[in-house]
Amino acid sequence: MVAFCSVENLRQYLNTVDLGELLVGLSTSLEETFKRWEEFQLIPRVASHSTYGVIELMPTQDNQRYAFKYVNGHPINTKVGRQTVVAFGVIADVETGYPIFMSEMTVLTALRTAATAALATKWLSKPQHLDRPLALIGAGAQAEFQAIAHKALFGITDFRVHDTDPDAVKKLQRNLSALGLNVSGLDSSAEAVRDAGVITTCTADKRNAVVLHDDDLVASHHINALGGDCPGKTELDAALVNRSDVYVEFEAQTRIEGEIQQLPTDSDVTELWRVISGEMQSPSGSEITLFDSVGFAIEDFVVLNFMYERLAQTSFVSDIDLLAEPADPKDLFGFVYGSSGGARG
Repeated sequence: MVAFCSVENLRQYLNTVDLGELLVGLSTSLEETFKRWEEFQLIPRVASHSTYGVIELMPTQDNQRYAFKYVNGHPINTKVGRQTVVAFGVIADVETGYPIFMSEMTVLTALRTAATAALATKWLSKPQHLDRPLALIGAGAQAEFQAIAHKALFGITDFRVHDTDPDAVKKLQRNLSALGLNVSGLDSSAEAVRDAGVITTCTADKRNAVVLHDDDLVASHHINALGGDCPGKTELDAALVNRSDVYVEFEAQTRIEGEIQQLPTDSDVTELWRVISGEMQSPSGSEITLFDSVGFAIEDFVVLNFMYERLAQTSFVSDIDLLAEPADPKDLFGFVYGSSGGARG
C-alpha cells in the first residue's frame, strides 16, 4: 500500500493549520536542504512541448529518497475553466525502489513556489526593500501564496498589483483583504513597482513578453521572476536582466527556460544554494537583485517530504493499492490467476 493525499484531504488539512506558519516551516526546510544541494542528483526537467503547452517530469534523489513531479503548463486552459498548471508527485524509497507517498501537487507547487521565493527574498534582498510595499505583476493562482509567505516571513502587509485581467485583481483583493492585507490595483506594471522594494512577476502567457521594462525601475529592488518556465517564455526586459545581479536554482535548466535565455550563454549568474550554504556571500552593492526562478525538482522533493512527515498516520492520507505484491515475488502469474490471488498477507 502507498500513502496517498488527495486534493480534498489536502484542502481539509490546510484548513486546520495557519498557512503563514506552514510557509515559514516549508521555507526553513528548503533552506536546510539547499545547504546540502550537492548530495542530490541534479537533472534538468524532462519536457514534452506541443502547440498546446508543455508536459514535464521533474526527478531528483538523495541517498535515501527519490521524488518526481508530473506537471503541465497550458495557458489556454483558463479559457475553458481549467487550471494552467496541474501536478502530482511521488516519493520513493531509494533502497527498495518502492513508492511510499503520492500526493496532488497543484496546491503543493503553489506552496513550494511561494516558500522558495520568500527564501530568495531573505537571502538576496536588502533591509530597506522589506520596509516598502511588495509589487505583484500577475494576480493569478500563485499571487495569494506569494503575499502570505512574504507577510509571514517579513511582515509585509501592503501589496501593489497589476494584471491585464481586472477580475483576477478583484479576486486577489477579495482573498487577501479577508486576511487583513492591503492590496492596491494599479493600471500598469510601472505604477505597481514604483514604491515597491520586492517585486514578484508571475504571468502565464507562453511567449516572450515584457511585463517589466528596464526603465520601470529607478531605485533599488529585489525581483523574484517566476513566470519564465519554458523555452520562449520570458517576462522581463532583456536590458533589465542584463543589469541585474542574477541568481538561479540550477543553471543548466534556467539557461533553457528562464529569463537568462535572453542573455549570452557565458553571462554571469550564481546558483542560490551557493549563497545559502555560505560558499558565496550575499549581494551587498547591487541595485537590482534578480532571482530567476523556473522551479527545480529539489524544491518538489522538499515539499513532498515536508507534507509526508506531517500527514503520515493522520486521517488526511489514505492507502491506495498501487503495487502488486505477490506472496512469492517470482510468481506474478499465480498472483493474478491463482484462486486466492497469491497476495502477501
